[in-house]
Amino acid sequence: MRAIFRVRGRVQGVGFRHFARTEAQALGLAGWVRNDPDGAVSGEVAGDPSRLEALRDRLALGPAFGRVSGLDWNTCDGGESLPLPFEVRS
Repeated sequence: MRAIFRVRGRVQGVGFRHFARTEAQALGLAGWVRNDPDGAVSGEVAGDPSRLEALRDRLALGPAFGRVSGLDWNTCDGGESLPLPFEVRS
């Protein structure tokens, strides 16, 4: 299974990308995360559906110094292979 996500709120400058990478790697998921110019964080992730659900729940909470005001999460079909381990992109 695969999903595209976008997280809004206080998610830049608080370690959100590294938080997402740590959580995704702990779950054994492939994918990437990056900062967007508008202040959001977005990414793409692939793996076992139950592990994707666990990541979605963790992203909705965010790191200690962040504040998530919204999470868009859309499942999608295949595409190019995603990096494993999960990575931070600039």
